[in-house]
Amino acid sequence: MAIACVFTRASCGVEAPKVTVEVHLSNGLPAFNLVGLPEASVKEAKERVRSALINAGFEFPQRRITVNLAPADLPKQGGRYDLPIAIGILAASNQVPSKALHQCEFVGELALSGQIRPCTGLLPAIIAARNDQHHFFMPIDNRHEAELVGYHHSYFVAHLQNLAAFLHGQAQLPLLDTQPEWIDESPVADNLLCMSDVIGQYQAKQGLEIAAAGNHNLLFLGPPGTGKSMLANRIIPLLPALSYDEAIEVAAIHSVAGLHIKPQDFLNRPFRSPHHTCSSIALIGGGSHPKPGEISLAHRGILFLDEIAEFPRKVLDCLREPLETGQVEISRAAAKLTFSSRFQLIAAMNPSPCGDTERARSTPDQIQRYLSRLSGPFLDRFDLTVDVPKLPSGTLTQKHQPGETSVDIAKRVKQAREYQLARAGVLNSELTPKQLKQDSNISQQDLEFLEQSVVSLGLSVRSFHRIQRVARTIADLQQSVTTERGHIAQALGYRAMDRLLAKLNQQ
Repeated sequence: MAIACVFTRASCGVEAPKVTVEVHLSNGLPAFNLVGLPEASVKEAKERVRSALINAGFEFPQRRITVNLAPADLPKQGGRYDLPIAIGILAASNQVPSKALHQCEFVGELALSGQIRPCTGLLPAIIAARNDQHHFFMPIDNRHEAELVGYHHSYFVAHLQNLAAFLHGQAQLPLLDTQPEWIDESPVADNLLCMSDVIGQYQAKQGLEIAAAGNHNLLFLGPPGTGKSMLANRIIPLLPALSYDEAIEVAAIHSVAGLHIKPQDFLNRPFRSPHHTCSSIALIGGGSHPKPGEISLAHRGILFLDEIAEFPRKVLDCLREPLETGQVEISRAAAKLTFSSRFQLIAAMNPSPCGDTERARSTPDQIQRYLSRLSGPFLDRFDLTVDVPKLPSGTLTQKHQPGETSVDIAKRVKQAREYQLARAGVLNSELTPKQLKQDSNISQQDLEFLEQSVVSLGLSVRSFHRIQRVARTIADLQQSVTTERGHIAQALGYRAMDRLLAKLNQQ
């Protein structure tokens, strides 16, 4: 019977569900029908496959060809189905042995000459094939993605003729080494971005260290030119490298977005800094074929929003739910996709529209309208808001002792993170209220002191818990078992925005 089944993988967010390509050759007038909910880019595969088979020296069957992409309720798009359709036609017409297709998966776009072109978003498909222990045939230009996974049953194909010769047992295809040798488990911190380059701003440096140690969200507040962006760009060297599983998770999201992670950056945490003119879809993700946005591309890393007050308010409020849940759900008529977005938010802004509050050209009402671009619930998501003031006169010209390097600070950050993971299994920013009550080790008197401070500042219950988490991180950096009142007072000191708003309300 002239029928063949070939397996491939669809692209559905960071998932790669299996698709069965069923090819049937029957008698009748020559025709080529493609069914199974294909979109326009998949329907065009008929012409590419026909030309590729003929130009590669194969016989194109002059029969009624029916190709079914199952399951039929899964939308299919892109050119990744060209190669499995071509192999299915060759198998159904006995031009390649059907038994050679057992436990094999094929993905690739065909050129009219029979060459196999690369596809985007193959990393999830490689991971899924590895989990099923299937042989995976892919374009040779996608080799860099296979190297990230290190799956030794990955085969690289450059032309349809090479693949047919391999299936006949007449030739060999390039394989992948079992273990990628380029992965360095202990990458050296980037010396180009070192904390010792920052002059002064000791409180801001300490706030950045606390944020790195506990994975806390941080807002820098200060006049232009005081070093807010410079500080934010230096947080990555303070953070520990990704584990292999985390790095694969990050690489899969970038692969779906059509981005390529360089091998030397594989274990580095992502740092995304979108411009304030970006739309909510660019930031959160979406589109007719949903793609991950900036918050998902910053998964396991840093999302830095410079000049955050210039972002539209409705765009910023879209961040509120992902900041709490660590994922974003994008619902469309055809599908509902979930992208991971467990990122750390670092932001910077000026305290007024003219840039300063001491010699301000703006009135208190204008400053309040400017600050109101950030909603109260969104500001609640920041654990620390740190004041970055202008440097005192003469600071830039006098000689300075060399400050602490990022490598020295990173050692303390790593040690504090190890304490947190050993104690609760999560970092302090992810502690639930129940875990916080168990692990914070705060006395009842200090809790009452904190509650009085929160009430006097007019803060929310969410802020009450966030201040406790920051205080616990400060205690971990100082290797203290209990959270003392001094740690709470220091955490309360990182509430620059609340102090500014209270000051404006008094005027």
